[in-house]
Amino acid sequence: MTNSMQVAESVRRRYAVLRPHLDERQRRLLLGSEAAELGRGGIKAVAEATGAHPDTVARGVRELEGDPEPKVRVRAPGGGRKRLSESDPKLMARLQALVDPETRGDPMSLLVWTTKSTRNLAGALTAMGHPVSDRTVARMLGSLGFSLQGNAKTAEGNQHGDRDAQFRYLAGQVGQHTEHGQPVVSVDAKKKELVGAFKNGGREYAPAGTPEQVNVHDFPDKELGKAIPYGIYDVSANTGWVSVGTDHDTSAFAVATLRTWWETIGRARYPGADRLLICADGGGSNGSRVRAWKIELATFAADTGLAVTVAHLPPGTSKWNKIEHRLFSQITLNWRGRPLTSHQVIVDLIANTSTATGLSVRAVLDTGQYPTGISYSDKDIAALPLVRHDFHGDWNYTLLPNDTPSR
Repeated sequence: MTNSMQVAESVRRRYAVLRPHLDERQRRLLLGSEAAELGRGGIKAVAEATGAHPDTVARGVRELEGDPEPKVRVRAPGGGRKRLSESDPKLMARLQALVDPETRGDPMSLLVWTTKSTRNLAGALTAMGHPVSDRTVARMLGSLGFSLQGNAKTAEGNQHGDRDAQFRYLAGQVGQHTEHGQPVVSVDAKKKELVGAFKNGGREYAPAGTPEQVNVHDFPDKELGKAIPYGIYDVSANTGWVSVGTDHDTSAFAVATLRTWWETIGRARYPGADRLLICADGGGSNGSRVRAWKIELATFAADTGLAVTVAHLPPGTSKWNKIEHRLFSQITLNWRGRPLTSHQVIVDLIANTSTATGLSVRAVLDTGQYPTGISYSDKDIAALPLVRHDFHGDWNYTLLPNDTPSR
C-alpha cells in the first residue's frame, strides 16, 4: 500500500469512528482539520476518503481559518438529506448486480475489487432509473468491501481452465507432506535491487529535517551492481532463508540456495525426511519449462537422498505463492526508506526481518558465479529420474534420488 493510500485509509477510519458522535458543524470542522493537515490537495483527498462533498470539506477549512460564514442552524440528529441507499432501497441491489459479473478476488486477502470504473457504474445506474454520482457509487462500493484498482491492473488475459484444480492438487500435496512430517517450502526470486545510495520506497522515523541523502538518479553503480535475493520460505516452521546473489538469477543459483538451506537448517530440522515438496511459480529461474531447473534439482536429489516433488502455481497466479506475502512483503516493509548501500547491508536488513506471528529469517551473501546461456537437450531431460504426476505432469513432477531414469 502506497503512503497516500495509507493516509487516506487513516483519515477514513478516524472519520468513521467520530462521525456518529458529532453534529454537522463538528463533522465539517473535523474534515477541514484533516484537509488542512494534508496541505495541497487535502480537500480532494479527504472528500474521496470520507465520501463527503469537497464543498463541505472546503467550508470546514475556511471556518477553521476564521473566515466569516453565515450563521446557520445546526440540524438535529437525523436531519439533512437521506443517503440514496436509504431513499432508493433497490439501488444497492442494482449496483451489486452490475459488479458481480466482473468481480475479482484474492483468496489470501479479504479484499475484492471490480474492473468497472465508478463513473461507468454511475452512468449505468442512472440509465436504469437510479440517478447517482460516481462519488456515491465509490462510497457504496466501499461499504460492500470493494476497492477500485488502477486500469493497468485489470487486464488479466485468459485464465487457464485448470487453475483452481491445480490449487486443489497443490494443497493436497502440501497436506500429504506435512501430515508425515516432510518439509514443504515455497521458493522464488525477489525483485533485483540496485546497490548503492539510491532512493528506497517508504519512510521511517528519523530526527526532523535530517532525511538521508541519496542519488538523484537510478543509474546502476558499475562496481556495486545489483543484489539478487532468492528466498525459501519453510511453510511448517514459518521461517525464511534468503541468499543474496551478485551474479545472475539462474536455475543453478536457485538450487544452490536450496542446497545451502538444506545443509545449514533443513537437514537438522527434518532429520527423518526422505521427501521435499517445493511450491514454485511457473516462470523465472524455477519455471515449469526450464530444463536447467530440473537438471539442477536432479543433482540435488541425488546428493541429499530426497525425493524432490515440485508443484508449480498456474500461470498468472504468482501472488498466491506464500513466499510473496509471508516473507518478501515483510522484507520490503523492514527496509523501507533505507538506502541499500551495500550487499552486506541488504543481508543484514533481511536477517533482521521478523513479525508478530513469529517469522524469523536468515540471510547469507552468495558471491558465486552462475553463468547464463547453458543449454540442455531433450536427451538430457529424458535421462533424468523424473516422474511426472498423472495430473498436469508439466506442473507436477518428482525427481527421484537415483541415477536411473524412471520408465
